[in-house]
Amino acid sequence: MAKQINVALIGNPNTGKTSVFNRLTGLNQKVGNYPGITVEKKQGTCTLSRSLKAHIIDLPGTYSLNASSLDENVVIELLLNKNDKDFPDVAIVVSEIENLKRNLLLFTQIKDLGIPTILAVNMADRMERKAISLDVERLEQKLETKIALISSRKNTGFDTLKELITNHATISTKPCLNASAIAPEYFDRLRKVFPNQDLYKLWLVITQDVNFGKLERKELQGVASFKTESESTLKRLQQKETIARYQFINGVLKETLTIDTANAKDLRSRLDRVLIHKVWGYFIFFGILLLMFQAIFDWSSYPMDFIDSTFASLSEWMKTTLPPGDFTNLIAEGIIPGLGGIVIFIPQIAFLFFFISILEESGYMSRVVFLMDRIMRRFGLSGKSVVPLVSGTACAIPAIMATRNIENWKERLITILVTPFTTCSARLPVYLIIIALVIPEGRVLGIFSYQGLTLMFLYLLGFGAAIFSAYLLDKILKIKTKTFFVVEMPNYKLPMPKNVLITVIEKTKSFVLGAGKIILAISIILWVLASYGPGDFNKAEAIVTQENVTNNLSEEELETKIASFKLENSYIGILGKAIEPAVRPLGYDWKIGIALISSFAAREVFVGTLATIYSVGSEDEKTIKNRMAAEVNPVLGTPLFNFASGISLLLFYAFAMQCMSTLAVVKKETNSWKWPMWQLFAMSAIAYVVALGAYQLLK
Repeated sequence: MAKQINVALIGNPNTGKTSVFNRLTGLNQKVGNYPGITVEKKQGTCTLSRSLKAHIIDLPGTYSLNASSLDENVVIELLLNKNDKDFPDVAIVVSEIENLKRNLLLFTQIKDLGIPTILAVNMADRMERKAISLDVERLEQKLETKIALISSRKNTGFDTLKELITNHATISTKPCLNASAIAPEYFDRLRKVFPNQDLYKLWLVITQDVNFGKLERKELQGVASFKTESESTLKRLQQKETIARYQFINGVLKETLTIDTANAKDLRSRLDRVLIHKVWGYFIFFGILLLMFQAIFDWSSYPMDFIDSTFASLSEWMKTTLPPGDFTNLIAEGIIPGLGGIVIFIPQIAFLFFFISILEESGYMSRVVFLMDRIMRRFGLSGKSVVPLVSGTACAIPAIMATRNIENWKERLITILVTPFTTCSARLPVYLIIIALVIPEGRVLGIFSYQGLTLMFLYLLGFGAAIFSAYLLDKILKIKTKTFFVVEMPNYKLPMPKNVLITVIEKTKSFVLGAGKIILAISIILWVLASYGPGDFNKAEAIVTQENVTNNLSEEELETKIASFKLENSYIGILGKAIEPAVRPLGYDWKIGIALISSFAAREVFVGTLATIYSVGSEDEKTIKNRMAAEVNPVLGTPLFNFASGISLLLFYAFAMQCMSTLAVVKKETNSWKWPMWQLFAMSAIAYVVALGAYQLLK
């Protein structure tokens, strides 16, 4: 009978590992599950010679041996357990030529376990088109291993790979990295307690949570009693190990890998030469942003006008159809206008997510991350921080949670603190209604409207504020750290309509339902506060009638005066008048002051609040925009929402931290109330000062 050896096929996701497995095993495959868990187990046989067969196990894709999922734990469980019947005699690490640097991290870790390891460089057929040259002989010397250049698509190099598997016993098992160099004192203690154990294997046993599933593993004697370091210290040492490995990999590839991007002939390389160019790349990116915001305004204007007039008509219909009373007024003046203040912005928000989804699906967003890394480093951040900052255009909450992939604590903390400056979708309703009120219609070059340009400016202002704040915090926070930036560049592809549609629907629904709950609750509270009041509120008709007995007002004018008097003397009017002195220097009246205070729960409440306040006691069928446009400054007698007060409001919302949910997430991510409180007070102070300066200069 032919002798059989175990071969483990290991690699990062998307390296073509499954194709390599299929080429080696053909139809000699079987698929099952690992004992007790749902992770798929693929295995097959490959005849190497008349006297030798290979039992090949296709292990789940993993980026490294620092496990973070059940799939990755399966890989570690097998590689650490010599008693497992599938323990490999030889490991094949499948890499692909375009991401060799990232793939080699896993290779060095597996080789350091003392297992004979072959490096299979897949997609070698792309090397000529990509203008990539690899000195295989020199790379074999530097890594002290054997390498096979293969192409699973063209079925080349597999004879060489099979020959290397056959002669695996001749491959060196010398480690790439001296594990004890990571933390000499810690590893000296390990060596004394466990003198007969391989240090790197022991390091993985201690640092990895490899007991997810119901897999059985014999524990090393003494591990439980060994006084190890804290979890945070171990994480820091893991990061130190990763950095050391990449330093080794960088040195190796510097001597063996050459990529002449200028002479690459494939479409991706040609596009990359333009889209991530150190000069034109930025112009293209900002041009795309400009077109995106222009489209948001132009395409959404028709559905917005329809929604606005529909809600106004619905409110009026409710008043005339339902029997008079508080319940009817609550629905017509509180709930419907409040919800209308958020539903009206569904078209813009849907278009925003539509464009973001296309940029992500096409592969361009990864280029933006790479492109912006050059700028971000000057401000104490890296390209990794761009992901949360760009995500912040949708919502700051998931964006702050996305900072978890930033290993450097100082960089992560700064990113958390500055991300709320980026313009999220909750600011969009405020921006759109104020821009429509105070920015005149007109176009530059007959294409770009003043309103679209203003919206883009506000987005750039938010991003600029985040970058500048990061620069200041980098100087203020005295935390010494070092970080490395690695990003995977996916191939360009046409966005799948189904994926784009699902993203738009899910993101828009999440925004509307999340905001809708808050809006509904606050609208009801505001309606109650605006519909009731003490003292003169209950004598409104008598007082107004007495004051205007000689003015010969029409019935309609008298009713308007009574409604206005009631609103000013209601509970919300009293509260608004109390805070008016603080907001008057910014160009706001007490109604805007109430909207500002209520919007600290969530920014998008601002428009709904004003819609509710302006609807109480109003008998005419006017849209939210028209009611806001009709407001008059009682001191100056001019429109309340003019250019000066409008710009002041836009700038206030551009800088203020008005989202309790974001503060809660910051507290959770930093494990302290210190940072969210600093965020709240610092951003609110900046917003007040900037808005004050803008109004006083422009009025």
